[in-house]
Amino acid sequence: MTTVAVVGLGGLGSAAAYSLARRGADVIGFEQFELGHVRGASHDHSRIIRRSYHTPHYVRLTADAYRAWRDVENHSGQQVITTTGGIDLFPRDAAIDHGTYTSSLDSERVAYEWLDGAEVRRRWPAFAGGHLVADDVMAIHSPDTGIVPPNRSTTLLQQLAREHGAQLRERTPVRGIRPVGGEVDVITDEGATRVGAVVLTVDAWANRLLQPLGLQVPLAVTREQVSYFPRPDLERFGVGRFPVWIWMDDPSFYGFPVFGPVAGLKGSEDCGGPPVHPDTRSFEPDPKMEARLQAFMEGLVGPGFGAPATTTCLYTLTADRDFLLDRLPEHPQVCIALGAAHGFKFAAWFGEQLAALALGQSTGPELAPFAFSRPSLHEPIDRSAWLV
Repeated sequence: MTTVAVVGLGGLGSAAAYSLARRGADVIGFEQFELGHVRGASHDHSRIIRRSYHTPHYVRLTADAYRAWRDVENHSGQQVITTTGGIDLFPRDAAIDHGTYTSSLDSERVAYEWLDGAEVRRRWPAFAGGHLVADDVMAIHSPDTGIVPPNRSTTLLQQLAREHGAQLRERTPVRGIRPVGGEVDVITDEGATRVGAVVLTVDAWANRLLQPLGLQVPLAVTREQVSYFPRPDLERFGVGRFPVWIWMDDPSFYGFPVFGPVAGLKGSEDCGGPPVHPDTRSFEPDPKMEARLQAFMEGLVGPGFGAPATTTCLYTLTADRDFLLDRLPEHPQVCIALGAAHGFKFAAWFGEQLAALALGQSTGPELAPFAFSRPSLHEPIDRSAWLV
């Protein structure tokens, strides 16, 4: 039986631990904080899952994302995906080209509707309360768009991993990894644990473990925040009456119908936060970001918001905002994954691919764009590449 260590037990790492254990590996998971912590990117109550993307390759992968989560649902008996429908809103002269989305959906024969602002307001009357969804705004309506709950689904993946025999060790920081022949020593404060392979899913802390191996990835770590705004008319924004939405411009905002235990309408700005260090970042909400978001959401659906409840998270962004999912050069027994701040919807699929990589199994050509050696991964950080 192959022993595999998974370092970092957020969404991607927990999915990897589950997939590995399910395939018969002896799994040891290491998490530097408590399981379910709020210091990274796998907490809160909702993440978007959708078919609409800016390249045919990603559109193809979304089919696997849905399939992999449905597999988790089937094995656990618990619902993960809540289908809400979603709209990508493109104002006149939007900074994001709608043609990359519609052509990618067309090439993969994924159904969608192309709606004008009047039709958006007719189908979802809440948008008529604001001024932003004017007649010249166009929208991609994707009926399969929905919500995956990161806190609950990450906990579910950990539960499934344990049911298949995985050991998950929280509050156990990994200080380093040391390839030894075809194996790896995982170094913690308790000493070294020798394993056959290692999966690194440590997101903002990736370079801390890569640099001693002579490797590094240009990464930008930003502190982002989401806000839940109370309103007296929240019933107008429930699942079935209001969609997941994304404003496809610069700045880009996104939001959800009312979902989960927090009574409020959730919204956020994509890549709007400042650069931070993951160990010293603040957890206090930025009032300027809150005000900017509230002003936008009032323009979207009209005034009436109260003071929000806000939580923070980290974005770990690659230079090209594509995933990293590969074995390390010269150390094929070490695998790494980064979700580039849009990976949670794919977490169950990441787990499957990481299990195959760690066990020396073949993977498909769909991983080629996510290789460690691709030139665009190692370019200097340019924020313009994140606007997709």
